[in-house]
Amino acid sequence: ELPPSEFMQVADSTWLVLSVVSNGRAPSGCQATGVTKIARSVIAPLAEHHVSVLMLSTYQTDFILVRERDLPVVIHTLAGEFDIYKEESGECIPVTCDDVSNGFLKPKPAASPTLHPVQSPQTRFCVLTVAPDTLPAIATMLMDVLFYSHSPPREAGADGQDLDSITFFAFSLIEGYISIVMDAETQKRFPSDLLLTSSTGELWRMVRIGGQPLGFDECGIVAQIAEPLAAADISAYYISTFNFDHALVPEEGIAEVIQLLQQRQESSR
Repeated sequence: ELPPSEFMQVADSTWLVLSVVSNGRAPSGCQATGVTKIARSVIAPLAEHHVSVLMLSTYQTDFILVRERDLPVVIHTLAGEFDIYKEESGECIPVTCDDVSNGFLKPKPAASPTLHPVQSPQTRFCVLTVAPDTLPAIATMLMDVLFYSHSPPREAGADGQDLDSITFFAFSLIEGYISIVMDAETQKRFPSDLLLTSSTGELWRMVRIGGQPLGFDECGIVAQIAEPLAAADISAYYISTFNFDHALVPEEGIAEVIQLLQQRQESSR
């Protein structure tokens, strides 16, 4: 419904949202373990079949966005392990391979994906939620942080060294559930009694993937991070954006994560 604008870039493809739930049940509201819990069963198989994905972790659950034109490949790839449903008029209708088989061609095996450089800024992040009825109390602060407070982001140097800090604030409102990612310093500006987080109140560190905008046609970017972290049983909170991908990992595990990703880079050479 947004009017055309010279200030707004829009990706050509239309994307569909996949939500992975256990035993057919909706998420319970507890904080998920993130992208690593579906790395082997969803992300890796899709990457192997040339399917590019966008990943969006929220406080409540995780979503995978796939291009509409890739839906036949997605269904054929995942149908062996998952019961797949589509939502129509608020109801979940079972989907079979036959429903989307028209014109389906089994993809050729994917070539080894490019492993993009990763950066780990020193910024510490919080993953939070807010009760919807308290949102008006922080609306003014949200507007200030989103549109007025942050200086233009600094880009990584030509030598690819880690950034000292990164400007990052993510707000999502999905089916009434609010999810916010902000740095620890920005969190101090909000009323502490309105921001809800896990009982441990853990802080997160970020790994940013890509030295330049990644585009939407390449596959295997999420898998580059998710597979080694899943093998090491490390939780990750993942957000794909228009230009870059970002993985948040528990602060105490950042050294191990960087080591794992560096080892993967070296082994691919």
